[in-house]
Amino acid sequence: MVDVTRARSFEGIGEEYDRYRPGFPQRAADVIIPESVDAALDLGAGTGKFTGLLLGRAARVIAVEPSAPMLAVLARNLPTVDARSGSAESIPAPDGSVDVVSVAQAFHWFDRAAASAEIARVLVPGGTLGLLWNRADPACAWDLACHRVAHPAVGADDDTSASATDLPGFVLDLHEEVRWTERITREDYLRRWGTVSSFLVADDAERAAMVASLETVLDGADETRGKAEFDLPHLTDVFRYRRV
Repeated sequence: MVDVTRARSFEGIGEEYDRYRPGFPQRAADVIIPESVDAALDLGAGTGKFTGLLLGRAARVIAVEPSAPMLAVLARNLPTVDARSGSAESIPAPDGSVDVVSVAQAFHWFDRAAASAEIARVLVPGGTLGLLWNRADPACAWDLACHRVAHPAVGADDDTSASATDLPGFVLDLHEEVRWTERITREDYLRRWGTVSSFLVADDAERAAMVASLETVLDGADETRGKAEFDLPHLTDVFRYRRV
């Protein structure tokens, strides 16, 4: 069941989310849209972290997002995108009107059955659904330790690809794991954690304790100790589905 409080915790952090959250590799968009299409819809688009990669791959790009602050940032950064307020369970688009629907770092917050039905409704027959998530590289011990600070029960970020199993109305065509590396400052890395749901719903004391634990991890790792900037490896799971 979706934790509504945590799911809604992102609604007021458009600017922070846009500045501190990671983007996505070009390869992820290549997997989802290998050839140009007429219309693509990015669902739960946030501030447009993935939406921008759809430009040039689709003649028309639509972004749907329920958070007004996030949608405002998206509209400012990507003025050619058709930005619409809406949710996965009620997509503001006609039946059979788009060739591709993408969902980056968000599907686990949706009502699976309702969202799958809505996505199938707006897709053309045989249309594509692409789900993707960034996650920690298991080879990076210090980043995994930081994930465990924020999410001790699961040892990973709340943005998880666990939702990408069988979906009603869809057939999985392809799953690809994309490795990439981001250069990030220590300050931005710590501020990024402040944009995940466990930090957003925590009280001041809990949040301060988590930040202190993150700093202890960074001070204890050879790759990050005493460094103002370092390399952060990522894995992006990309799942491409076809509407049946």
